[in-house]
Amino acid sequence: MFCGSNRGSDGVYAEAARNLGRLLAQEGVALVYGGGSVGLMGELADSVLAAGGEVIGVIPHALWAREVGHRGLTDLRIVETMHERKAMMADLADAFIALPGGLGTLEEIFEIWTWAQLGMHQKPLGFLDVNGFYAPLLRFLDGATRASFLKEQHRAIAVVERDPAALLQRFETWNAPRVEKWITHEET
Repeated sequence: MFCGSNRGSDGVYAEAARNLGRLLAQEGVALVYGGGSVGLMGELADSVLAAGGEVIGVIPHALWAREVGHRGLTDLRIVETMHERKAMMADLADAFIALPGGLGTLEEIFEIWTWAQLGMHQKPLGFLDVNGFYAPLLRFLDGATRASFLKEQHRAIAVVERDPAALLQRFETWNAPRVEKWITHEET
């Protein structure tokens, strides 16, 4: 799970994080996330834990030392760098969801998406589009597809839903796209 270390300006974002957390716990899905206690990360982790679910946090030592790490997780893994954090989260996760967030959230989900495009993993990924938060970004990506900077098959990798139950359901039926050579000499 990738999401903001802030709660956002509208309470709908925190409520969505809490609802998703409760749903994960009810479905028996463990949460793997960045280990923070603040913002949407904290809301999400707290709701999973309150509903009896499992939460695995992965946090760099520098953030842990700044006391933004969650102290009540089922499993906490402290690593040295952000690169180690992302690699460990990718290894531990079976799927990836981006809730609303800022640069870190976007960087993390786009890296995972790029890895899928390159055939480096075959795990589902998606966006929980709370209150239309990701709509402008998705329009940009549709434009990048029309301009031939992104292939339709690669744009289609990401699942987008407004409802967390619908997103999880789509993950259940998700099939990894067949990744062939993604650049041809004619395109260069």
